[in-house]
Parts: sequence; structure tokens; C-alpha cells
Amino acid sequence: MSTRGGVASFVRQMRDTPLWAEWDIRHVATHRDGSVATKIGTYAISLFVYCLRLMVDRPSIVHLHMSSSGSFLRKYLCQLIARFARVPVVVHVHGSDFGVFYERSPKLLRSAIRASLGSAAAVIALGEPWAVALRDIAPRARITVVPNAIRPARAVDQRCDEVRMLFLGRVGERKGTFTLLEAWHRLKPDNAHLVVAGDGEVERARRTVAELGLEQSVEVTGWLSPQRIAELIEQSHVFVLPSHREGQPMAVLEAMAHGLCVITSPVGGIPDLIDERCGMLVPPGAVEPLAAALDRVLRENELRARLGAAALDRVRAEFDIEVVWRRFARIYREVLG
Repeated sequence: MSTRGGVASFVRQMRDTPLWAEWDIRHVATHRDGSVATKIGTYAISLFVYCLRLMVDRPSIVHLHMSSSGSFLRKYLCQLIARFARVPVVVHVHGSDFGVFYERSPKLLRSAIRASLGSAAAVIALGEPWAVALRDIAPRARITVVPNAIRPARAVDQRCDEVRMLFLGRVGERKGTFTLLEAWHRLKPDNAHLVVAGDGEVERARRTVAELGLEQSVEVTGWLSPQRIAELIEQSHVFVLPSHREGQPMAVLEAMAHGLCVITSPVGGIPDLIDERCGMLVPPGAVEPLAAALDRVLRENELRARLGAAALDRVRAEFDIEVVWRRFARIYREVLG
């Protein structure tokens, strides 16, 4: 799978569960990272494959992963085709901007969004705040809350001479990348190393690192393969994501599943994942509180270890993929009556 982001990560996780075989799931990717021509070509081919599968395979259910902007338009067309083929559709809403996308859309597009949610056999929201927002858009929608899921891993060893911190996500203002770099500059730690991994405003981040004189302690990698990301998580002690807006980020779950100490912001669906018992929450865009949180986890080894262990325990109790895939199976059975 050549697509980046939380949906791709979610699909990779689900492929390794019994859900895939029990329901004979066939995945059709409608998006691929690359040039405009690549994206258009990928969608055109995927739409042909999708229609072919509807006609030949006659699936019992279509499960659409939907976000805002182009994602909605691509998936709404798929939803209309499925309705024409009389196949029930499960709409799975991802992303932090869906409510904003709806509010800023023209009247005709808002009508399409309401129709999409209202006509779906089931709508899956990642957390209760999303469910409330989606009900405001489409009061008659059949909405169920199912969180993202992850497979728990072995906890990292928090005993170290140099604390390795990781930012993983789209580099830019929304994820708080530059707030983090400013906080790191204020802190100037001599016993820590920060890796900023992800696509987006990579060159701006590199310029900021150079302007602030952080080259010795900060590395901006750009986009990395899933295999390299897994290696980085296993090599890190602290995960930092001071986002201004969020969905329910898979990156936070991946860090929790490895027992990393997580520093993040209480926005979007993050409070469904992290609270003060298993992580540190700082206001979005607030440099000083973020610098203070970074300084504290650098100095207090026991705090890092305790929060990381609590995060892993929470994943095992609430977000273990072995629990979550069964919820999808139950939703599918309910849709089919």
C-alpha cells in the first residue's frame, strides 16, 4: 500500500486480523500519493475495479473510509454506485476537519454530505465528539462509535543516557511542528535528540532548525516507509504531537502501543486516547507549557516509564485490535439483519 496516513495504517492493521478472512474482504485503494496525474489515474483505475467487483463479486457490504475534501467526493461517488447496485454501505469517517469541511462547503455539497451520512446503513465515528458532530449534520444517521485500533507491542526500555523523542505526522502548523521546534529551542537540551518525521512542510522545518541552531539535536527526515517508522518508534522514548486540530491519530496509538511517554494536545479525538494518567497534555500552540513538559520528561525517568506503561495498559484494555475487529464484525452482521 503506497498511501500514507491514518487510513492506510488502519487498513494495514485490519488485514492482519481474522475479520479480513471471515468476511472475505477485498480492498480497493482510491488514492495514491504523488502527482495530480498519479492521483487522477489511480482513482480512475480504482473506480473501474470497484465497479467490476460490485458486478462480479456481488459483495454483501461496501465499507467506505471517508474524510473531507477530495476524499469525500471520491467516496460519495462510490457510495452512489453501491446504492445503484443495491449494496448497503458503511461510511467510516476519518480526519479532524470533517465538521469544518461541512460548514465551509457550498449549499449543494452540504446537501450531498447530509445525504451520504443519512443514507448509509451505518456511520462509524472514531469517538463520541465526532458522533455528536455528525449527528448535528445528519440527525437521522445511524452512528456508531468505534475507535482506531492497534496491536500492543513490547514496551520500550526507558532507561537511557540520551532521551530520544519523536514527532510523527504531517509537518506543518496543524500538527504543531513549529510550536515544537520553538519549545525545543527554548529548552536547548543536551541529553536528548528529536526526530521530526513526515511529509508536508519539510523544507520549512529544515530551515527553521537551521535558523534556530538546532542541527546537533534535531533531525528532519521527511516521509519514511512504514518499516522505517516502526523502527523509529521502537528506538524512541517520548512521542510528541502538539496538534492544533486532530482526528484520532494512529501515530499516537502506535506510540502508546510501544509504551512511549506521550506528550500531546487535548484536541479532537486525542482525549479519547490520552489523559493525565497515561500521558501529558499541553494546550495547542502554547510554547512554554510544551517546553515545560519536555523538560519534565527529560529529567524524570520514573515519570517517563510510568506514563509509558500506563499508555500501553490502556491500549491493551481499550484499543487492542483483537477487540476492535470483532466490533466491526458485529456492525456488519447488524447491517445485514
